[in-house]
Amino acid sequence: MSPHEHHATTPSRKADLNSEQPPHNGSMPGSEEQEAMEKTVEEEGDEEVEERNTDEGFMAMAPLLQAHHAMEKMEEFVHKVWDGRWRLFPHDVLPDWLKDNDFIVHGHRPPMPSFRACFKSIFRIHTETGNIWTHLLGCLFFLCLGIVYMFRPNISFVAPFQEKIVIGMFFLGAILCLSFSWLFHTVYCHSEGVSRVFSKLDYSGIAFLIMGSFVPWLYYSFYCSPQPCFIYLIVICVLGISAITVSQCDFFATPQYRGVRAGVFVGLGLSGVVPTLHFVISEGFLKATTIGQMGWLFLMALLYITGACLYAARIPERFFPGKCDIWFHSHQLFHVLVVAGAFVHFHGVSNLQEFRYTAGGGCAEDSAL
Repeated sequence: MSPHEHHATTPSRKADLNSEQPPHNGSMPGSEEQEAMEKTVEEEGDEEVEERNTDEGFMAMAPLLQAHHAMEKMEEFVHKVWDGRWRLFPHDVLPDWLKDNDFIVHGHRPPMPSFRACFKSIFRIHTETGNIWTHLLGCLFFLCLGIVYMFRPNISFVAPFQEKIVIGMFFLGAILCLSFSWLFHTVYCHSEGVSRVFSKLDYSGIAFLIMGSFVPWLYYSFYCSPQPCFIYLIVICVLGISAITVSQCDFFATPQYRGVRAGVFVGLGLSGVVPTLHFVISEGFLKATTIGQMGWLFLMALLYITGACLYAARIPERFFPGKCDIWFHSHQLFHVLVVAGAFVHFHGVSNLQEFRYTAGGGCAEDSAL
């Protein structure tokens, strides 16, 4: 081949060689596959991140969903309670704050977080039915009796204004005691907080009844001796306020302090032994038991103390577990005896008032009555 032919064919052969070599820019098949793989990896990574975020979001929502489910269950339970479709519970499945007397085995109301449901339960049969109605009816009785007595004509009294105040203190104490009691037994299954508040009112009501009972008895028994009457009234008020103060402590309402509760209020009532002895010594036993109505006072004390002892000892259900769940358990008997004792006291005070009206406003020498 001549040199001229060599130079003539070289460019075309270079071109052929160049055309046989693959391009080196971004449109090469290798680069496209690499980009596709990178893109696939990126998409898979994005999907994993998205799935992880979704899982984390679901885990964060789980407590909220559980709370929402619990609220739905609670609403469903409340609606059932409102509709009166709740059932009675045995003692062993009650929450601790509703457990008071383990000898009352069956017939307990469940926790009912609705005041409407609690008050509707008054008309159902359960362990608190007797406790509610004994003091609800007793409250209505003393309310009506007090209204009638307060509207008696003034001519029936020696000192109408003073006498109506002192007798009104008794009626006020009795009505507060019985009102707080039946309200507590109605709503104490509402919630632990409501139970705690109304139990304190219940115990305070007992102290109000005891203090209110002392006022007319001391007034008439020491009608002609105002100084000891005033001293005894101050003492009983201090003791009563002390009992109310102690009863505001949360531990006071716990089952293990049942005996302490009974002891506090029995002790408050027995503080009347001192003025009673004073009256018997100054007037003589015969006059104290006739004109002074000491017989009715002793009967009242016997009823109150018997009721408190039955309550503290949980008799009769202690000897017959499960047999006195609805009727005739200790708390019901205690309620009945409280109402009876209050009426006996009112009868004795009424006799003292009648004697004072008959005797007039004058006082004999060396006489407290």
